[in-house]
This record gives sequence, C-alpha cells and structure tokens, in this order.
Amino acid sequence: MNKKDPNPIDAFVGSRVRMRRLMIGLSQEKLADGLGITFQQVQKYEKGTNRIGASRLQAIADILGVHPSFFFQQDEGSAQSGKPAADVHESQEISSFVASKEGIALNRAFLKITDPVLRKKIISLVAAMAQTPEADQAPAQSGTRHAESLHG
Repeated sequence: MNKKDPNPIDAFVGSRVRMRRLMIGLSQEKLADGLGITFQQVQKYEKGTNRIGASRLQAIADILGVHPSFFFQQDEGSAQSGKPAADVHESQEISSFVASKEGIALNRAFLKITDPVLRKKIISLVAAMAQTPEADQAPAQSGTRHAESLHG
C-alpha cells in the first residue's frame, strides 16, 4: 500500500458515512455545519483520506441517526480481512455504487416495487443486459417477450 493511499478501513468507514448521508438526503455542507467543520473535511472523511476519530465518529452517528457500529458493518456480517481479495474488491465496488446518487435513486425506486415477482423479473432483465451469471439462472426469453412479461 502506497503511503498516500487511504487505509482500506478508513475508506470503508467513509463510504458508509457517505451512503448514510445520501440515504437521508443530507448534504456535505449540512453535515459539516453540524460537526463544526468544513465540507472539504467531510469530503476527506468520505474518501478515507482523513481518519475519523472516535468522538467525531460518534457525532457523525448522532447526526445521521445511526449507531457508530453502522460504519463498520459488512454486507454479510463477516470481517473484511477474512474475505479473498476479489471479494473485498467487489464489496468495495458495491458499496461505492450503493453510496452513489444513482445507487441511492435505484434502491429507493426498487424498494417501492411491492410485487416480488416483478422484482425478480427486473433483476433477471438487468442481469441479462449486463450478461452476468445471474442471467443464466433466468429462463431464456426473447427480448420482446421478456419486456412484455414485466408488465403482467
């Protein structure tokens, strides 16, 4: 690891701060105001460039309405150090996407879909478009039939 590279744990915690901030619709400026710091400092925290001290992390948790442990939670409850490097990279990519504006918007919209069958069909459609292994698990359909089947 290069001396200038952020520590992976600091980057993970920062990504969780960003994800939660975006989930509740809070700007970096508003978070910074609540902490008594500049929004540039919040940016550095979110990128993992600067470490977040314990008291500052508690203050961030209070503002964002979560327990401090939220910033350390893994997707599957396992320690990051116990995962193979490829899994850690994929987990970081997923965290980055989920914390992005597009990821938040997509998740919010998807959560409003209450029909579980329609949810599975959307996942199959996206997987087929991305040509992922999940697409192989879906029944083969033509593009037209697939699009029509989403509506009923």
